[in-house]
Formats: sequence, structure tokens, C-alpha cells
Amino acid sequence: MKALISTKVGPPESLELAELPDPVAGEGEVVLAVKAAGVNFPDALIIEDKYQFKPERPFSPGGEVAGVIESIGPGVTHLKVGQRVIGSTGWGGYAEKIKLPAARIMPIPDTMPFDEASAFILTYGTSYYALKDRGALKAGETMLVLGAAGGVGIAAIELGKAMGARVIAAVSTEEKAAFAKAAGADDAVIYPASGMSKQQSKDLAEAFKKACGGGADVVYDAVGGDYCEPALRAMNWNSRYLVIGFPAGIPTPPLNLTLLKSSSIVGVFWGASVAREPKLHESNVRDLFKLHAEGKIKPRISARYPLAEGGKAIRALMDRTATGKLVVMME
Repeated sequence: MKALISTKVGPPESLELAELPDPVAGEGEVVLAVKAAGVNFPDALIIEDKYQFKPERPFSPGGEVAGVIESIGPGVTHLKVGQRVIGSTGWGGYAEKIKLPAARIMPIPDTMPFDEASAFILTYGTSYYALKDRGALKAGETMLVLGAAGGVGIAAIELGKAMGARVIAAVSTEEKAAFAKAAGADDAVIYPASGMSKQQSKDLAEAFKKACGGGADVVYDAVGGDYCEPALRAMNWNSRYLVIGFPAGIPTPPLNLTLLKSSSIVGVFWGASVAREPKLHESNVRDLFKLHAEGKIKPRISARYPLAEGGKAIRALMDRTATGKLVVMME
């Protein structure tokens, strides 16, 4: 089989297309013929050894896949060969085949295309867990989404609207603002694409407050960096600040702002929650499939890349030039 592998610590350009032996399913495992793999920010971190997990090299990036079960190992009774499924992999998804524990496999509806399925579970799973279980978002509240035109940001917009919230998108360009509004955002704020002065930070906080109608009840932060403080300043009393990721850098928020607003900073580690709370995860995925069937959520795929160009997909994500979801296709 072909796989795009990391043989050394480095940028996406260091990935190599290689021929590897086909995997063989062991006890409690299945082998998938991968049709599509979603591209996510952890893919950029893991190849540079900046992620929470550091797999032994060589390995392929790719934390979520969609495909067809090719073979089943002993002890697996709830899945069958030929079944259309998604898999949460952590890494290894940029390959024509992958071996996974059966517990990390979930059947998908026949109506869901493979490219959408591969772009579904991580972004919507993260955002739904964040908004429902960590942020307790309520109908009628106002949510500010930082990095709103990215994969998890768009998922947060769609889910926030489905949950009855007013959603404000924060993005770096007019093009991304239009994209976020097309996904359902009620309004958009454009922030500087790079570092801000103190005055710019204060001005941005005021712009956030104005767009939110006085303040945000929930902030969904998928960016970090200098954008954290103005978002904190724009929060309401008893508000919740959800920490999703930090492609713009790990922020150092002035915690006095949380005291003044009686607000909470809440970490969102969806991957760990899946392992620790599998029943919660299963329930959430059922909810997400239902929302997808009702047309309330749908992965917005802006580009598809062949396996050999998977590094280019990661680079687009790292450079924050992508909107919506990017997908690596095996065929």
C-alpha cells in the first residue's frame, strides 16, 4: 500500500510517499481500505513533535478517516467486511489502508459521502463536546467564534445556530467573513492577521463587544495568541471561554479579567474525552448524525488533495489560508 510518512521531525514538505506492507488485523482489530482522510491542525503539530502524542517513526499523519472495512480480526462481531465506516486514528490516516481497534470504528449512513465523512467526526465532535458538555451553550445566548472560517470554527457556527444561539464570527479577511456568514453566522468581525499593538487589542475588544450586542456568553477560541485578551475583555458576566487550540501561539491571559466577569476558562480536549467517556461520545455522535440527516450541519470542503500532495494540505492549514475543511483522497 502507499502511505505518506514522516521519517524525521520537520515541516509538511518533509513528508515522503512510500510503499509499505499491507496491515493485518489482529485480535479486536479491523483493516480499512481508506477512501478519504480529514486534514486537521494536529497533523501539523504531530510531524514537528509538538503534539501531545509522539508516535515512533516512520508514521503517517491523519487523525480521522472514512473508508470500507476490508478485513476483520478475531473477536470482532459488531462490524462486517464491506461496511462503510469512519475511524478516529490519532495518526496513520494518510495511507491507502489502516489497522484500527474496532472500538475506534463507527458505521456511517449510506447517504454520507466518504469525503464528508472523513471531515466530520473530529471537527463536529470537538465543537459539539465543547459547546454542549464544556460550555453549556443555551438558546438565546451569544457566542463569539475565533478562527470561524476554519474546520472547527465552521462546525461551531453551524452547531451554535442549531442550538439556538446568536453567533458572531471572528476572522482575518473579508473573504473568510463572507464564508462564515454563508455558514450561518449572524455577524462577523475582522481582526488583524498578525500581532497587535495595545491600542489594536483594545479596539478589537470594543469591536467584539459591539458585534455581540454588549458581550459574549461563550467564546470559542480556535486561534489563541494575541486574540485571547480582547475576547476575554468582551465577555459577559458568568461567561465561558472555551480553549480549543492555538495556531497563533499559546496565550497568557490576564486572569484578573476572569475575576471581574466571574467568567470561566474551560479546556476542551475532545480526543481524551472520547477515551475517558465513550458513552458520552457515542451519544454525541448519534446527535451529530441526526443533525446531518436534518441538513443542519454539513462539512464545507474547500479543497481535496491526492495522497501524494497531503503535505500541501497541511501547509495550507498551517498558513491559515484554508477555509472550511481540507481532505486527502486516496483515489
